Amino acid sequence: MEPEPEPGRLGVGEFAFPGPLRDQLVAAIIAGTKTTTTGLLADYELDAEPLPRPGDRQVVIDSAGTPVALIEIVHVRVVRVGEIDLAHAVGEGEGYGSVAEWRSGHERFWHSREYRHYRGDPAFTVTDDTLAVTEQFRVVPDGHEDLGSLLERARKAHGDQA
Repeated sequence: MEPEPEPGRLGVGEFAFPGPLRDQLVAAIIAGTKTTTTGLLADYELDAEPLPRPGDRQVVIDSAGTPVALIEIVHVRVVRVGEIDLAHAVGEGEGYGSVAEWRSGHERFWHSREYRHYRGDPAFTVTDDTLAVTEQFRVVPDGHEDLGSLLERARKAHGDQA
């Protein structure tokens, strides 16, 4: 008898830091143009967060902390930054027409003062060999879920893990 698959975890989807970039990314998620995202493996380690996995769901919040959408992870890969492909770059929903544009945009974020402060490393630099966590996701159609209640549940679950 096959074991039952583990149910997906519920978390909070925070894209970038609060501010204009987060608002742009959230708008792209809602519009359906953002279906992929990239984080660095080192950030999961720094935050002691488990890697996402297919079936996990996240309540996406905007810069004000308001829940705006529910997404479900459909595919996860850990790859070198130098191995990011065009399909993933385009799926980021930021208008990238090439992997080089994707890399430039992400390095602006990863090499920013705010990100380096978060890392605790003023000289943090991404290279081709830096490991990235790439996710593909879908917006879960509006159903009977109350996003506010889901967000509260996700935050409690996260607190229990920490």
